[in-house]
Amino acid sequence: MSNIDKQALRERYSPKPVPKCHICGEEMTIQRISASRITYGCTGATYDDAGCHYSTGRRIADDHYEQSRVTVVDVSDPDVLALLDELEHYKSREERVTKLVLDNSTSWDVLYEKLEATEKRIAEQREYYEGVIADGSKRIAELENSETQLINERDAAESALADMYQAATGERPEWSNMFGFADAVDVVEERLATLEANQSQTTPTGIQLITEAIGAHGYIVGCLLQGRPDLALEESRKWVSAFGQAAEIVSAQDAAGIKVKGE
Repeated sequence: MSNIDKQALRERYSPKPVPKCHICGEEMTIQRISASRITYGCTGATYDDAGCHYSTGRRIADDHYEQSRVTVVDVSDPDVLALLDELEHYKSREERVTKLVLDNSTSWDVLYEKLEATEKRIAEQREYYEGVIADGSKRIAELENSETQLINERDAAESALADMYQAATGERPEWSNMFGFADAVDVVEERLATLEANQSQTTPTGIQLITEAIGAHGYIVGCLLQGRPDLALEESRKWVSAFGQAAEIVSAQDAAGIKVKGE
């Protein structure tokens, strides 16, 4: 609805002003009302506590009165006027809100851009930390596997050393705080030293066997000292039988020596 239409409605439904007499200019009074038609007339009469008084030269229903009569159509409606007032109120309120939104449109754009940047940064950080967690989980699994592998290699090296010890001495070692890996290696070294010292009394095949066993033992001990039980295990498995044969040769020599002394 345009402003012109609203103004026309307001004028149409507003109360009509009381007309003035076109003869004398005085305000006329209502003489008759019929629906929306109101008849006004200039009676020339005034009223006070003493009663009714006519102006000079005037009397009831004179020619002046008859000529002044006029009928006005009054369709005024206070409800329509109240609705127009309410409509203007909301229209004014809408204009104020629209102006406020337009004035702050730049601020809203800036806030929206900041919100998008924040959401993007959060997504990037989430992706980064998810990657860190995945890498960490993978690394933990690798360390756990490495730890398991080291334990297995240590157990295998311990078993290999025990086999070497048994091959050299004929008995399995009994591990304790008083007898560890180093002690077992010392015993094996002493036994191999005995083998080496008795090479002059041994057949060529036995000498070769003892020499190779001594070399293998040195290699195995070096691997253990360098923290490579896997290599020590691999080599010891090859030479367990050789150590056993060398030990048998020494035992046979010991028995022969004892026999000679007995004679």
